[in-house]
Amino acid sequence: MFQSVAFQGRLALLSVLVLVLAACSEPTSDNASTPEDVVIVQGPNVTLLTGGTIHTMNPDSPLATGLAFDDEGAILAVGSGSELATLFPQARRLDMSGKTIIPGLIDSHGHLHGLAASLTRAQLSGTASVDEVIERLKAHEATLGEDDWLLGRGWDQNDWPVQEFPTAADLDEHFPDRPVWLRRVDGHAAWGNSAALDRVDRDLSGDWQIDGGMIYRDDAGQPTGIFIDRSMGLVEAIVPETSDEVMMEAIDLALAQLLSLGLTGVHDPGLSLAQLDRFQRKLDAGELHTRLYAMTNGAGETLDWLCENGPVADPSGRLFMRSTKLYGDGALGSRGAALLEDYSDDPGNQGLLFLEADAMQEQVDKVLACGFQVGIHAIGDRANRVVIDALEASMAANPDNPGRHRVEHAQILHPDDLARFAPLDIIAAMQPTHATSDMYWAEDRLGPVRILGGYAWQSLLDSGARLAFGSDFPVESVDPRLGLHAAVTRQDLEGWPEGGWFPDERVARETALQGFTIDAAYAGFMEHLVGSLEPGKRADFVVLDRDFMIIPEEDIPQMQILETWLDGARLYPR
Repeated sequence: MFQSVAFQGRLALLSVLVLVLAACSEPTSDNASTPEDVVIVQGPNVTLLTGGTIHTMNPDSPLATGLAFDDEGAILAVGSGSELATLFPQARRLDMSGKTIIPGLIDSHGHLHGLAASLTRAQLSGTASVDEVIERLKAHEATLGEDDWLLGRGWDQNDWPVQEFPTAADLDEHFPDRPVWLRRVDGHAAWGNSAALDRVDRDLSGDWQIDGGMIYRDDAGQPTGIFIDRSMGLVEAIVPETSDEVMMEAIDLALAQLLSLGLTGVHDPGLSLAQLDRFQRKLDAGELHTRLYAMTNGAGETLDWLCENGPVADPSGRLFMRSTKLYGDGALGSRGAALLEDYSDDPGNQGLLFLEADAMQEQVDKVLACGFQVGIHAIGDRANRVVIDALEASMAANPDNPGRHRVEHAQILHPDDLARFAPLDIIAAMQPTHATSDMYWAEDRLGPVRILGGYAWQSLLDSGARLAFGSDFPVESVDPRLGLHAAVTRQDLEGWPEGGWFPDERVARETALQGFTIDAAYAGFMEHLVGSLEPGKRADFVVLDRDFMIIPEEDIPQMQILETWLDGARLYPR
């Protein structure tokens, strides 16, 4: 655990983060309302919203001007505002004239616990050089105790003038004695200094490698400081854990960010029992201000517990665990994604499978035999094929399985495998901002042919597959407006490239919103509860200052989140 001085430093850092996030006015920033700012509006028996434009995401009645719900948070009626005013004459009235209401947004793949942990570490996203990384690390070091590790996340060498991995020597010059360990933006590579590597209880030199991982070494066989995928565990096994007290504080900040951005639900892929316990304690204290759909961290201890005790499904509708997250491969940016052929910009390298086909099959079989859903990380076309093969075989062998199995990311697909999603009812849980982050270099990795199967949202939809959208935060920004914008434009915020990157893969606005609402709810077995505004469902909704369906595309990231409501309570007022 951290020393007490370090704990005080963490709390000071978190307090600064609250002030910075709350004060930030840029529409694409992760504005946060602190827990003390939360306002819960308690009214009479019925609350009636009228005067605004309501996009219900109910295909039978997509537009409305009135929404009525009771004090328990159940939607009573959706329709004409004037008619509902007659039906509920004593209702507490809220005028939404000039505003737009949509269902609460759901991120189908966001690491909530990881976001909280990232708030306690150096923030390296957006750094444009090694020098800027060093500058941020020095600022963060001022909050640490003498014996603390310097931890950070978010660097991306693809954004630097020289797009090569950095080395331990880059860090040693400035931090010769303090261990430094920095996760790459995608979480699938890490960069450490010599002080960190020297603490590993194993000789890291030579030519040996960890299955599913890679240690970068120089010509003399010495580690350079870069670790890919499973090799990171050699160092992370000795990284001190953040204290429970600091993590509970950080979770409050992460939850506040979600609310301030219109997110009322998140699917967190890969939680341990200890991490699940933190959210359970938040729920017990009445402080879990989201709907958390949790997935176990692999087919190990947490899944064993779930198989023995059954699914977690709290009556509040705020906490679920009935799914398992497995890993097929690494990430494209760190060249750990498993490809059927060599990387176009790195001949001889086909990436890394975390699990070979037999091992993947064994783990998928274990999950389905216990009666749970499985979501499997797969980026490269080889990993996607191995994953789909395993799902197909396991579903046939376990006909009573719950279905709705998911491929998380499904980024690069061979045409033969893209066509398999719909017949097998496999959900493609995809993240639109991955495309707009990767588009500057993805074709270099894949070449002009394979890239056509990359980030293929519309092609999957045309094949009959169902998409569930998310962000993969903190790999990407938490902000779902950026995901909506990326989905319908395939452009960055400066409008590049003109017309969109491979524009045939853009999706319609309604489809994009479905991906963040009703289809995300479906992917978590929650469509009876949330995802659309219909009688009998929960009053989870977002109030916007403009209409997403009709504003110019370039204005989508500038939409203001005016209010976020969960279970009929206003938890975020702008």
